[in-house]
Amino acid sequence: GIQAETKQAMENIKTVLEANGSSMDQVVKVTVMLADIAEWPALNEVYVPYFPGNKPARSAFAGSGLAFNARCEIEVIATVD
Repeated sequence: GIQAETKQAMENIKTVLEANGSSMDQVVKVTVMLADIAEWPALNEVYVPYFPGNKPARSAFAGSGLAFNARCEIEVIATVD
C-alpha cells in the first residue's frame, strides 16, 4: 500500500543521502509522483515525520504508469557538506 511504499522510499532516500555526506535535514526540494492523488493524505502521514524541523519545498502530482506499478515515486534535492 501507499504507506509502506512511502516508508520504504523515504528510508532509501535517507540511506543514500547519508552514504553521500548529506542528510534529511539538508533536503531542500522534494517532488512526489502519485499513481492516485487521493492517496496524498495517507502518504503525508508517513512523509511528514521525516522532516521534523524546517520543511523542504515540495511539489506533487498524479501520473499513470509509475515504474514497476508503484503507488509513489519520491525525488529529492539536497545539499552536501
